[in-house]
Amino acid sequence: MCAEKIQRFLMAMVLTVALFLFADGQMLYAMILQTLVIVMVIVWALFDFCPSLWVFKKVFGSCYEK
Repeated sequence: MCAEKIQRFLMAMVLTVALFLFADGQMLYAMILQTLVIVMVIVWALFDFCPSLWVFKKVFGSCYEK
């Protein structure tokens, strides 16, 4: 697997955990988790830098490298 796909799966898993926390009534933890994802996506959009993607590219390599 490559960095971009791993990052997308990780984001989906984190949002799924937040969804289950909301369903379980643990609003505080769900809101904290969802806020962290939102902040990361905003940073990624504004500065074209995603810390998790940067780390994954170092470890697994990019999908676009040949």
